[in-house]
Amino acid sequence: MDVADLTPGRARERFRAGERAPTAGWCRGWTQANLIAVPKELAYELLLFAHRNARACPVLDVGEPGSVRTRLFGGDLRTDLPAYRVYRNGRPVADVDQVVEDWRPDLVPFLIGCSFTFERALLAEGVPVRHLEQGTNVPMYRTNRPCEPSGSLSGPLVVSMRPVPEALVATAVEVSGRYPMVHGAPVHVGDPAELGIADLGWPDFGDPAEVRPGEVPLFWACGVTPQAAIMASGVEFAIGHLPGHMAIMDVRDDDYRVGP
Repeated sequence: MDVADLTPGRARERFRAGERAPTAGWCRGWTQANLIAVPKELAYELLLFAHRNARACPVLDVGEPGSVRTRLFGGDLRTDLPAYRVYRNGRPVADVDQVVEDWRPDLVPFLIGCSFTFERALLAEGVPVRHLEQGTNVPMYRTNRPCEPSGSLSGPLVVSMRPVPEALVATAVEVSGRYPMVHGAPVHVGDPAELGIADLGWPDFGDPAEVRPGEVPLFWACGVTPQAAIMASGVEFAIGHLPGHMAIMDVRDDDYRVGP
């Protein structure tokens, strides 16, 4: 079966069985989310960080301390994503297929909006999505734009990039802008150097995407931003998704669409 035709439950079964893959294009019509789970004592700071940097960190759901589910995610957060990244003292120490042994009773899971959610709408309007064409992970970059700090948490804005033909830039901005809870319109259009990105061929997370003649790079705020803050702030312990390997939720993309 084409992964686009899977239900969230069937996709989670495959991930639980050990399949690892970026989830762009999976489960057509179902919302995807970034995972970041932090100790309870840091949860309020992370919630405030997300509120202050809502473009990058739109909170879709939050679980109780120690919970492995949330209201909008009916699977097991420890096993039902394709891959995870474990942090200790701000350093990524392991990329793993499950985190059953690592999950602590004090962890509070946050599910943060993901720009994969509006890619189907882009395609419907004729806007190409290059990483889907290439069968690769979306490229993501740390920028020179600092986030608004909260308590001990601070760090750079992270962006994802999609190259768009110049004639379709306005369409891409308009279409993605209809999804404000999953990052909305781009935060930057054009020259990557203005974001402090020296070379699009070397993303900080994910894989490079070909930028063809006549195309313009568009940059969207990215839900990996909290993981960048975890690293920059030296947080004692946290668990996130491996960038691009998302939590597939039990709600529809169009639940986050506003306007016509």
